[in-house]
Amino acid sequence: MAAHTTYQSILDDAVERLRAGPVPANPLAESIAARGRLTLAGQRGIGGGCIADAARLETDTGPLFLKTHPDRDDGMFPAEARGLEALSERIRTPQVVASGSVDGTAYLLLEWLDLGPVDDVALGEAMAELHAEPQASFGWPEDNFIGAMPQLGGEDDDWARFYAEKRLAPQLDWAAERGLSARTIDAGHELIETLSAFFSDYRPHPALIHGDMWGANHGALTDGTPVLFDPATYRADREAEIAMTELFGGLGPGFYQAYGAQLPLDPGYRTRKGLYNLYHVLNHFNLFGGGYGRQADGMIHRLLAELH
Repeated sequence: MAAHTTYQSILDDAVERLRAGPVPANPLAESIAARGRLTLAGQRGIGGGCIADAARLETDTGPLFLKTHPDRDDGMFPAEARGLEALSERIRTPQVVASGSVDGTAYLLLEWLDLGPVDDVALGEAMAELHAEPQASFGWPEDNFIGAMPQLGGEDDDWARFYAEKRLAPQLDWAAERGLSARTIDAGHELIETLSAFFSDYRPHPALIHGDMWGANHGALTDGTPVLFDPATYRADREAEIAMTELFGGLGPGFYQAYGAQLPLDPGYRTRKGLYNLYHVLNHFNLFGGGYGRQADGMIHRLLAELH
């Protein structure tokens, strides 16, 4: 599908950058290390995704992972740091060392972890343990980010209302500004108005989720321990997390079997996963444009058809 193609192009681009030679070192690394009272012995640029640049810093306390983004002083990295810290109470994440801004460039400094491919079964078990921990309400106490787009905060005891007002509605508004067709926008608002129908016989409980679970945001330590990073953390229906793992693929049957053995999914998940993945497809339209608009239109109309 179109979404998968975009992510594959990101990965292909990263491979080409590595083949082309070393990435330039970060010129602000010395200043960032000094702020953390670290002695910088060396650094190596290691590229990055579509949002941030990354480097490995050699310091007197050991290697560290540095993410930087110029002209991004809007709280993205501090919010990411708080999300990592929240997740770390239940699942392994890189330890946060520092975050801040130097000369207009935002940075996030993390523990360096040597990561390899994750075992699907181990990740499924770890994810079930994360989602099983009771949470007080849906939402998050602050705005954070999904990719480079804002993800609105706020807390609510009503999941359908939260998902409509804080997830789908903002993405539709931004999509309208970016030229998504009036037909799709109108249908999207119709879907929002009838959203409660998808929860008529299902009452989700708040669970802490990673929020951006695609294939490049997890790995494993050498002992097999699953590690999550680059989160868009909030408290949600856990189905929203599992749905995204299916949107872009990359996890095998062992993940879903291990997860389901501990936390079985409700039969209505097969319908609601389209509702949850609509959020990410709209977000990708707002980030990248292109065929995501058509994909969102098809998803919205299929969901509306479920109600008739």
